[in-house]
Amino acid sequence: MAKKTYFVTGTNTDVGKTVVTAALLEAAKLAGKCTLAMKPVASGCVQTPDGLRNSDALILQNAMTEQLPYDVVNPVALEPAIAPHVAASQAGRNLSADRLAGFCRGIQLRPADLLLIEGAGGWRVPLNDRETYSALAQRLNIPVILVVSLELGCINHALLSAEAIRRDGLVLAGWVANRPREAVMSCETDTLAYLQQHLGCPCLGVMPWLSEPRPQALAKFLNVTPLIEN
Repeated sequence: MAKKTYFVTGTNTDVGKTVVTAALLEAAKLAGKCTLAMKPVASGCVQTPDGLRNSDALILQNAMTEQLPYDVVNPVALEPAIAPHVAASQAGRNLSADRLAGFCRGIQLRPADLLLIEGAGGWRVPLNDRETYSALAQRLNIPVILVVSLELGCINHALLSAEAIRRDGLVLAGWVANRPREAVMSCETDTLAYLQQHLGCPCLGVMPWLSEPRPQALAKFLNVTPLIEN
């Protein structure tokens, strides 16, 4: 059974959740840990001879140490590159937190030191008319890792996300700052200092901008000790 399981969310969509998740997996591997990962729902999949495939889910599949079939890593693959609940509706499929939690619990039963479950978009991305993606983390009752994109407005986005996570009764286990573009944001040092002071959980690392993000290269910028030893 997975010893530690975390849910990875972001302050918004396109903040680098997949790259951060894969880099955390690589960092844990460097620490000698066995890892698993999954992306329960992925939109923007492409048709291949093996079926629908999502580039983010493939990155996670390649970064984990243990072997899992693609359909286990990404049990709900949706072709339209739009919000998951809309993509599911167009595909005639129903998303629910209970069903997704069942997929996740199946992986949790597998032996590993660390399991990372990557969400979609931010904390309140809809699954259906009644539930948001946050309901999945609540069903699983697992701590959360927040990916913060270093850009104008990120303090507000990060603090609101942290507040919502805690109001939902979950632990914010740590956060990762990610640079989304080559140009460094104005007052980045001050922004990082404020977030470190006010988010109330460990900063697991500050990811540099790379034109072609490589999880192996980014792993050295992360500290996974709070995740695997607490």
